[in-house]
Amino acid sequence: MKALGGRLVVASHNEGKVREIRDLLAPYGLETVSAAELGLPVPEETETSFEGNAALKARAAAEASGLAALADDSGLAIDALGGRPGVHTADWAETPSGRDFGLAMRKAHDALTEAEAPEPWTARFVCVLCLARPDGTVETFRGEAEGRCVWPPRGDRGHGYDPMFVPDAGEGGRTFAEMDPDAKNAISHRAKAFAKLRAALETAA
Repeated sequence: MKALGGRLVVASHNEGKVREIRDLLAPYGLETVSAAELGLPVPEETETSFEGNAALKARAAAEASGLAALADDSGLAIDALGGRPGVHTADWAETPSGRDFGLAMRKAHDALTEAEAPEPWTARFVCVLCLARPDGTVETFRGEAEGRCVWPPRGDRGHGYDPMFVPDAGEGGRTFAEMDPDAKNAISHRAKAFAKLRAALETAA
């Protein structure tokens, strides 16, 4: 990880994402600071792809901080809903008082019910990591975790839509929110994207 100079901005205000990324970076001795800790504004996500939004956020943090920045854009794509909520995954949780992912999961379930979609409700979590450097260069790395949605939600670990997602690679039909964080991090979409990032950085070091 020498290519990053030892310090990295995690370009997110989502505490759950920041925690997962920090856990994944922990073995490499990098000092991480979140965009929230630096008081950086949240850029408007105007792109129509995970790659576009990740690059937008990483570039904004790198330019504002003068440090390398790592941004994550991720979401849940449900096949029976044509890939929704997709890049609008977090938007489905927005309320006047902040994000409510219990509400977001209910919206997803209601949409499946309205569509009369038969089970299993196949889906995938998608994560795109973007590494932006102060010189303007960017690299993106995509990971996916295949699985299915279930109802009602189960588990109190993880974050976001984790309680309604059972990964194909998991054991015992547990949702992400029922899994130990280390077990989730071994198979998650974010872990797969991170493995590609790590390989690229180790090659560059």
